Parts: sequence; C-alpha cells; structure tokens
Amino acid sequence: MVIAIFFILHWQLSVFLQSFFLHRYGAHKQFTMSRGWERFFHLLTYLVQGPSFLSARGYAILHRMHHAYSDTPKDPHSPENHTNFFTMMLATKKIYDSFAYRRAEPEARFDGGMPDWPALDRLSQSWPARIAMGSFYVGFYFAFATHTWMFALLPLHFIMGPMHGAIVNWCGHRYGYRNFDNGDVSRNTLVFDFLTAGELFQNNHHKFGMSPNFAARWFEIDPTYAVIRVLGVLGIINLEGAQVMRYKVHASADAE
Repeated sequence: MVIAIFFILHWQLSVFLQSFFLHRYGAHKQFTMSRGWERFFHLLTYLVQGPSFLSARGYAILHRMHHAYSDTPKDPHSPENHTNFFTMMLATKKIYDSFAYRRAEPEARFDGGMPDWPALDRLSQSWPARIAMGSFYVGFYFAFATHTWMFALLPLHFIMGPMHGAIVNWCGHRYGYRNFDNGDVSRNTLVFDFLTAGELFQNNHHKFGMSPNFAARWFEIDPTYAVIRVLGVLGIINLEGAQVMRYKVHASADAE
C-alpha cells in the first residue's frame, strides 16, 4: 500500500508540475507569477522529478518547436516521424539534450522568455545529485515494498519526466477524438485526463495554444486548470489577460 501511494503521488506531482510550470508557464506564459514564486516552482519541479528533471529552457524550446512544426518532419516529437514509442523517445532526447546542455542554439523565435536557472540545471545534470536521488528511491522500495513485483515500478521513477512527455506526444497524436481541424493529427485521448493532468487534450491545446484551460467541451475536465484557478484566487499566480477558452464546439466542428 505504501509503495502504491508513493508511486501515485510521484506520478501525479511530477506530471502536474510538468504541465503547470514547464508547459503552461515556461513554454507558453499563459499566466504570470513573481520571481520568488517562479524560483519556488522551479526548485519544486526539480525536487519532485528528481533524476528525470527536465530543464525548463530545454523543455520550452522543444515544445515551441513542436507547435511550430506539429506533425511535420521538423517536429521534434511526433509519432508521424517514428515507427514506435521508444524510437520517438530517443530521438526527442537527442534534440532536447542539445538545447538543455547548451550544445546548440535554437532558432531565435524559440528562445527567450522562459525560466532559466543554469545553476539548477548544472546540479540536476550532475551524477552525484542523480545518484543521491536515485538512492532515495531504491532505499524507499527496500524499506516498504512487500512484494517482489513492486520493484518493477522502481525504474519508472528514474524516467518519470520524459516518460510523461512521451506518453502525451505519442497518445495525444494517435488515439482519441478531434474537436478541431488544426492541420495536424493532434487528438484528445481522454475526456477526464486524470493520467497526465490535462496534457492529453492535445487537439484542444493545439487549437488554442495560449489558453491555460485545455478542456473545451462541457464533458471535458482539465485537472491542472482547476488548480490554476485556485492559485489565481490565492494570488500566487496572475491570470489577468489570460486567453481562457470560453467557446462552444458545435455539431459542425471537426469532431470524430
């Protein structure tokens, strides 16, 4: 029971921070926050994602490229360009590393305006820090695992961040229904996205990239947006001027 709770908490917190901080804030600036809160969520994302921490700069550049070149040969992570999930992950990692580790410079339009904390990136990429965090996961499992099969979950903690991104970009461009014709193959995989905190509303998001609400139809539920609204009420983030989706999808829309 302890292992199950730990795994679910790690999964949900990791994907929430990826959606809330790296994606909606870092890549799109769908809302604003103070420098202090930005540093807080940046550090929290690192502590939660651990060895699989995704550089905010690397993530933002890659994601902006994804929107600009969605499902074309220049898309850094589209299932249209790969035969399986794993080859897409490896190809994405290569491109991500070039920007996260500052080995290459992106097109100017994809750079700037994202959280950038070089010292934290260096810490997250250091092997002593990775080994320390990985040792915590291993120790936790040895302390609380009650069945051998539970150790099959352990490797997933080490790749949590990239795994979430790969699930979203593979499933969100392969399985589900479409509300809009965006000129790509993006789809909405779940109507209540409890699995990836709203990220699997890919079709809606590709239509309205600057909206912090990824749900469009009355039956669609985006859990991250619910938290965003609470954080807005508390004054932790500022949603003033946010382009929140408020529209109806009519029967004539491209819904499948």
